[in-house]
Amino acid sequence: MITMKKRIFRLLPIFMVMLVILVAYKPVDRLFEIQKNLDIFATLYKEINTYYVDEVNPNTIIKVGIDAMLNSLDPYTNYIPEDEIEDYRTMTTGQYGGIGALVGTRDNKSVVLMPYENFPAYKNGLKIGDEIIKINGIPLKNKNQNEVSKLLKGQAGTVIKLEVKSLGQTTTKEIEFKRETIKIDNVRFFTMVNQEVGYLSLTDFTHNASKEVKNAIEKLKEQGAKKIILDLRGNPGGLLSEAVNISNLFIQKDLDVVSTKGKVVEWNKTYKALNSPYDTELPLIVLTNGRSASASEIVAGVIQDYDRGVLIGQKSFGKGLVQATRPLSYNAQLKVTTAKYYTPSGRCIQAIDYGKRKADGSVDKFADSLRKEFKTKNGRKVYDGAGVDPDIAVPTKKTSAVLMALRSKNLLFDYAGEYFLAHKTIKPAQEFRLSEAEYMEFIKWVKTKNVVYTTQTEKMLKDLEEKAKDERTFGGLEAQIKALQTKSQQNKEADLLTFKEEIRQNLESEIVAFYYFEKGQNLLDFNYDADLKMALEIFKDMNKYQELLKSKK
Repeated sequence: MITMKKRIFRLLPIFMVMLVILVAYKPVDRLFEIQKNLDIFATLYKEINTYYVDEVNPNTIIKVGIDAMLNSLDPYTNYIPEDEIEDYRTMTTGQYGGIGALVGTRDNKSVVLMPYENFPAYKNGLKIGDEIIKINGIPLKNKNQNEVSKLLKGQAGTVIKLEVKSLGQTTTKEIEFKRETIKIDNVRFFTMVNQEVGYLSLTDFTHNASKEVKNAIEKLKEQGAKKIILDLRGNPGGLLSEAVNISNLFIQKDLDVVSTKGKVVEWNKTYKALNSPYDTELPLIVLTNGRSASASEIVAGVIQDYDRGVLIGQKSFGKGLVQATRPLSYNAQLKVTTAKYYTPSGRCIQAIDYGKRKADGSVDKFADSLRKEFKTKNGRKVYDGAGVDPDIAVPTKKTSAVLMALRSKNLLFDYAGEYFLAHKTIKPAQEFRLSEAEYMEFIKWVKTKNVVYTTQTEKMLKDLEEKAKDERTFGGLEAQIKALQTKSQQNKEADLLTFKEEIRQNLESEIVAFYYFEKGQNLLDFNYDADLKMALEIFKDMNKYQELLKSKK
């Protein structure tokens, strides 16, 4: 009899050959699949180009195909054709050649929404509400915001002519500008909120963001700041290097800031604090919300993991993915997700699992039951898989249907323009309030605009009516449903009073912008900012601040 040992020994060469075949098969098989599908794609396009009933634009149809392919991966992997490279550079650098104004569409008109101070638009007298009719002789009628933006941008030093109709005027005038290099600051606003607390808002992570944060804190310290509030709310992120450098301002040199891990092992890296910190003792509160993403979450995660400061606000967005830019043919670029990032405690805060897309194309968030526990430096519990949780959560109010309707129809903006024309001056931004009589005038004005919207209650009642009809029970419920619908309509008519405070705050902000621009809006908003008020409350009691950073055993 052949022993088991001898049998294994005889079969060993066969096992080895099979192993080699299996190992070799997968890459070859994968390469064949790639080549096969590329060939199918090319021949399919040739057939469409030859036989489709109408002419096919090759650039358009191929880009649609590319975009659909990339959309099956994640929202952050994007194809950037050559003609969009400048827009991408603007997004990553915060710099472009132009006049320095935010222009948007209002009632199919191109309207100045915000001229940035000390840039050509501001210096040449463009005001909020001014309508731009033509750019270099090109009419803007039927052009979208992106098309208008491209016409406004150009090489610094070049001349651009705008035909403008000023707010409240019927005639137009031509204004000539010389484009400048426009660099929108990452820290657009900082101020003292009381005698010892400084506040700065970081809106982006483009080049020099860390220098701007440091400079702002230095200036606040000169004004007496002994505590700092760093506002990351609404910050979508940006450069990883700037997130590392900003974190480094507050933590010791050589500490881990963030690690990246992906398929290309050679690209995996742990980023450390390479410089001496700016200040490791300065009491710090970081504000976050659901639109704080990516680089914002790295900074917030670092501050939390090292118990360096207190996080206040709402759970962050949950983008734990890193993108790199790769060159393509014909000067195009691919922005591709290459890795996930991990905060110093080891957690990845990515909230959506794009690797497990359903058959219908939808993607779920990571289940709470799958979230893993990690520990901060002091032993506080933190979790992965769903953004960065604040140390103190501040609830937010859901925006009312009537306010959303007023915004979508630009009625707040339009009324603010009329108010501006009727009032030469108003009180300083932080002191401005609409009187009861002025708000009632606004209600009277709105009622002439035929604002139509559907509340959640109305939708539910309509669904109930349809369900009752399907189940043939509507006859017995009709009177009650109709009564509720009537009551809902009556409540809706009173919405402008029911949600007066919410609407008035937003209207005041729009009005203040006409007089004091973005800085004025920020100052006014302090009066209603629940997150900021909570931060100031915590800073009043430094024992509580320190207690929040200790482990809860």
